[in-house]
Amino acid sequence: MKSRRSVLKKFLKTTSLLLMCSLLLTACGNLQNSSLSSGGGDTNKTSVQTTSSSDSSSYDVLLSGGKYKTSPISGLTAADNTNQFNSRSFESGLMSLSKKQFSTNNYVFQEGQVLTASKVVDWLGRKSKSNPTGLNPKDNGSKDENKRAPMYFQQMLEEDYLTKQDGKYKLAGMSIGIAMNKIDYYQKKQYGATYKTSISTAEQKEQGERIAKEVVKRLRANKEVGNIPIVVALYSVAPQDTLVGGTYFQYSISKSDSLGSWKDLNYRNQMLPTVNGENAINSSDADAFANFKDHIQNYFPNLSGVTAQAKYDGDTLKSLDITINTQFDGLAQVTSFTQFVQQSASKYLPSGADLDISIQTVDEQQAFVTRSNGKFTSHVYDAD
Repeated sequence: MKSRRSVLKKFLKTTSLLLMCSLLLTACGNLQNSSLSSGGGDTNKTSVQTTSSSDSSSYDVLLSGGKYKTSPISGLTAADNTNQFNSRSFESGLMSLSKKQFSTNNYVFQEGQVLTASKVVDWLGRKSKSNPTGLNPKDNGSKDENKRAPMYFQQMLEEDYLTKQDGKYKLAGMSIGIAMNKIDYYQKKQYGATYKTSISTAEQKEQGERIAKEVVKRLRANKEVGNIPIVVALYSVAPQDTLVGGTYFQYSISKSDSLGSWKDLNYRNQMLPTVNGENAINSSDADAFANFKDHIQNYFPNLSGVTAQAKYDGDTLKSLDITINTQFDGLAQVTSFTQFVQQSASKYLPSGADLDISIQTVDEQQAFVTRSNGKFTSHVYDAD
């Protein structure tokens, strides 16, 4: 079998591109200089800047030395999962939940800087003599899909929320995403066939709550964290053979050493057009997308495909993540098409939903169109 550290790897988060672009573009404006200290201490006085957002629903972003600072644990996973939609849903879903606790008017956002890669690698591993901090269960030696101890804990995400105190930005809140497997993929021998163990909803929930409780306990022991509020959310990882990402299914808020009560979530994702005879969650939304798709394909026939990931809270459509695959070569074509897509989206797609539309070839991103709180933003990438 592969070693635990070799299985845990960083992967390129290409599906997070639009989230990052949207986050930074909606937050563009005057840059303000300050100095940063994490937690309550006056540590390194590093020159930082914050972006001033013109959109009250978006966070100002903390920049260090004029650059966006990524989290050291970003992309670490306990095992491979080829479903590219999981990463995007994992990140955007946690930020949406964070807004319930950390107001965009009072907090500044930064990718998590408290947890280290080495620590999270250990936490994602199995508990053993050599790894006593592992949060996945000990290996019981069985290779039978119904008898083995599966890997429940797949990935972890940290988001930091800061406030300005005495002229310095200090950590004032944190959100933690805990991704739990619905299916654990494994091999009986190295480079052998892939098998899978299914995990029930009840077991996923039980194990997720166990892991969350221990994570909060460990975080509270860190002086940087102290007694700040911590949002902890459990995410169900979508299987490899699905065309949508996973969803958060419950969350809790810790304001002291322990977690508060768990709140259930009713998030659902669906691929549009629907596949394999699946009924649409909302037929009106499905029809609206079909009209949008037909409209742009009628005017620009040389499109390779138009698909969407529809995200629902109960029966209410919250957002559409649309991918348009093109065969355009020229900048003028892409620019014209991007303008046409924005006009068509405004006309045909449900007005209450946020939109992220990616226009791309097989090899590269060409343009994107977003709509947040009714406001459109678009950008065309110039190859030069």
